[in-house]
Amino acid sequence: MADVAQPVGILKQVWLIAGLRWRLLHNSLRRKQNRLDLLGLIIVSLLAGTFVIGVCFALFVGASDFVSSGRSSWLSLFFWAIFLWWQLFPIIAAGFGISFDFRTLLRFPVSFGAFYVIGLAYGLADFTGLAAVCWIVSIILGAAAANLALLTPIFLVAVLFVIFNVALERLLGSWLERMLARRRSRELFFAVFILLMVSVQLIGPFLNRYGDSVGSWLPRVLPYFAYFPASLAGSGVGAASEGHYGEFALAVAGIACYAVFFGGLLWLRFAAQYRGEELSQAPAPERTLRNSVGRRSEMDALALLSPQVAAVVRKEIRYLLRNGFAALLLLLPPILVFALITQATLFRFSGAASGTSPELVFPGLMAYIILILMAPAYNSFAYENTGVQTYFTAPLKFRDVLLGKNFVQVSLIVTELTLCIVAFYYRVGLPSAPIFTATLAAIVFTVVGQLSIANWSSLSFPRKLAFGQVHGQRQSGMAVLVAFGAQILLFGISSLVLALGRWTGDRWLPAKAFALLAAAAFGGYIASLDALTSYAEKKKEKLIEALCR
Repeated sequence: MADVAQPVGILKQVWLIAGLRWRLLHNSLRRKQNRLDLLGLIIVSLLAGTFVIGVCFALFVGASDFVSSGRSSWLSLFFWAIFLWWQLFPIIAAGFGISFDFRTLLRFPVSFGAFYVIGLAYGLADFTGLAAVCWIVSIILGAAAANLALLTPIFLVAVLFVIFNVALERLLGSWLERMLARRRSRELFFAVFILLMVSVQLIGPFLNRYGDSVGSWLPRVLPYFAYFPASLAGSGVGAASEGHYGEFALAVAGIACYAVFFGGLLWLRFAAQYRGEELSQAPAPERTLRNSVGRRSEMDALALLSPQVAAVVRKEIRYLLRNGFAALLLLLPPILVFALITQATLFRFSGAASGTSPELVFPGLMAYIILILMAPAYNSFAYENTGVQTYFTAPLKFRDVLLGKNFVQVSLIVTELTLCIVAFYYRVGLPSAPIFTATLAAIVFTVVGQLSIANWSSLSFPRKLAFGQVHGQRQSGMAVLVAFGAQILLFGISSLVLALGRWTGDRWLPAKAFALLAAAAFGGYIASLDALTSYAEKKKEKLIEALCR
């Protein structure tokens, strides 16, 4: 019995968990769908890898140039960029992180130390962390190539900087998930977020009016940023290159204090999760009073739809209001458009020899909005969970489910496009009638053309997601690949049609061509609903298994 009760060290526990995860991955590859998911993830990772490698070369050259020219402290600019990337990008791209729920570790007799180490390790395993580490390694190699004596100091600084960023990123993500688990705090968060985004629009007019005073005020503020980790990293390397090892030791100690402080806060946060903290927004049981008048008005709002489709529409709207990050992503396109059009100096259309023409900017902005808003449609059953079984037991056809989901998706796109077009018209002005008409027809073509593909992708490659989470929200690799392929194809066709109109000199040719393509896409969408209904019956077991586990 003494051998059985022998304690297992932290490293041994981490090794056992890693082996278990590898066996789970290896066994999951026996299914065709999981193999396709892994293939799609590999292809998407290769595409993202080209971006990371390109930035690596730029950082290597920049770090080598800074060190060789005696400006080693300028490396703070690179560390600040990596810091902002590491902390902000995981929130924007929460859907592409590592899919893992830490509560599953509590099934095993792991110690809290092993739980903490694994939590930090997963902070390095997602795309954001891996890209940042690759960029830091490039900075190290670039500095060492210019001055080999800096290898040890910059390596020590980089290790502490990585530990600090991992701890802070995991801590912010955990706090954000905890905050968004409650409805009132989520509403407050979005109110503050909207106010901040609106305030950003005032930066341009503020700088235009008070630019001179800001220019004299900025040098007095910048020294206060010298005490942040990114600035300490650059100044520490600069001090080591000049032989000031006392200043280097102070910079290293400062970064280490930041790492210990946020690591300690993360320790407390993980301790709450280790003790079984359960985040839920379920309301307390109470007696509800039915309001027949409100129900009647709600039914009248969707009276033109069939009862089955209307029920799906109501459910989708309520899911959207509960999902904080989905609502956040819906705010990004109009915010970007407003940010661009409020900078009046970027749009000098009338009487200007140079500048950006609205003939090109308007179609580009519309294409970007569609690119962002159509992405969730390729995994439209992500938040159904066990509720997906209701679709196969309720008295409705699956085409009604697809129609309801597509109706909400198209309504959101139309609403956001209308807001952006009105703002573009108010601030910039609309393009010529042929380009404006062609763009609207191209929007119908690209949106309707993607709906059939997105419905097929949702049935073929479903992936379960959770409300209000930053980590563990990875889309299916094949779904992402299908979305990229469909959007590249349709946008390529649209660009070719627009170029054909410019080449032939017929300005109304793109509008006519897009009208025909939109009609063909609409006919294909209607014809695909019955085929997808039969396809859903064939995929029923896999769909339920993927969303209910």
